[in-house]
Amino acid sequence: MLQCINNMVFKKVYEIVCLIPKGKVMTYGQISELLSHSISARAVGWAMNCCPKKVPWHRVVNASGGISTKDLTDPPELQRFLLENEGIRFSEDGRISLGRYQFNPEKRAI
Repeated sequence: MLQCINNMVFKKVYEIVCLIPKGKVMTYGQISELLSHSISARAVGWAMNCCPKKVPWHRVVNASGGISTKDLTDPPELQRFLLENEGIRFSEDGRISLGRYQFNPEKRAI
């Protein structure tokens, strides 16, 4: 079982993820950048592995538009299923077009 740090930085990650609308995604690195790199993209991934149930974790993907879950908490098929149910389509190689589906909030809104 993962031990998660319940700190303010993780809470900020969850706040950002909760802003992602249905049918859109953000990347781990993008969230890191919005937090002025106070947490690395890899650490954003760890935060997502232990996020509260209300957080739409499935809307966070890697920098190439791929799914990076490795059965730590949920299988990759679940993330794809949830995204497809929101209207997101995957290419034949299993990636999402970030040009089409990436959510880009204004930093001042965060």
